[in-house]
Amino acid sequence: MSFLEKTKARAKANIKTIVLPETNDVRTIEACDKAIAEGIANIILVGKKDEISAYEKDYPNVAKATVIDPENYEKFDEMTALLVELRKAKGMTEEKAVSLLKGDYLTFGVTLVKMGIADGMVSGACHATADVLRPALQIIKAKPGVSTVSSFFVMVVPNCDLGENGTFVFSDCGLEQNPTSDKLAAIACSAADSFRLLIESEPRVAMLSHSTKGSAKHADVDKVTAAVKMAQELRPDLMIDGELQADAAMVESVGKSKAPGSPVAGKANVLVFPDLDAGNIGYKLVQRLAKAEAYGPATQGLAKPVNDLSRGCSADDIVGVIAITCVQAQANG
Repeated sequence: MSFLEKTKARAKANIKTIVLPETNDVRTIEACDKAIAEGIANIILVGKKDEISAYEKDYPNVAKATVIDPENYEKFDEMTALLVELRKAKGMTEEKAVSLLKGDYLTFGVTLVKMGIADGMVSGACHATADVLRPALQIIKAKPGVSTVSSFFVMVVPNCDLGENGTFVFSDCGLEQNPTSDKLAAIACSAADSFRLLIESEPRVAMLSHSTKGSAKHADVDKVTAAVKMAQELRPDLMIDGELQADAAMVESVGKSKAPGSPVAGKANVLVFPDLDAGNIGYKLVQRLAKAEAYGPATQGLAKPVNDLSRGCSADDIVGVIAITCVQAQANG
């Protein structure tokens, strides 16, 4: 059974409610139809009922979704009061909150998650990452004890015996531009937890660099080595090591040669990149050259899951992220 099939099966075992706010995009409507048909989630669509109902001829399962129109929602006053309370220190007024909730479906969707009306949100098919995550960071905020919200991809590489039978978590590939050592340490810990949750195997975390165990001297290397020490102190229960070059992290013979005695070298299944340039370039190279399936960018470290999409995503991609979001929501209880 593939990673996606397993994730969908887990989603079906404990149905969660996911809000999809981008109902002006037909890919969202098609994904709603497919997710309901496959029984992986209950779906809330944000928008006008007559406009969404018009899709039912081509996508009949859309009729089974819950449609919430911000203009006519019985809990709108409650939402407004909550948003004012959460953001009053930043100058939020009732008038601003009403305008924001009615004018920005992403903020409306995130507020539904905050209130517990939905368990998670998936968006980003036609919005930039910043637009998706800004309201999530402002309203849902980080989990207690998590200092840095970050992102990850699940990478499934065909015909590959590296990682966890070709499956990896790559982080951070979509959010933190140039993380400091303490942020990098937090990303490593979150990525390990994401791997354990979604892959259901023991994470082996490699913190990547252009250097392995002091083979090069540079401030960029120092940042990673400091992060390794911090991560190991934060989570002594995890296998985390570095700094490691990519081949030393993944290839057993190279790992033994360059980092003998490392519990991670040559066996890594979680790759933590030193900055966003490396992470974003790395996942796209693996996706295109190795024909890998790339699921994400998913968000880690939020109190409740809100996940971003690539603007080039297909409806099937959205369904996959819905399933991942459901499993993340299950972990919240």
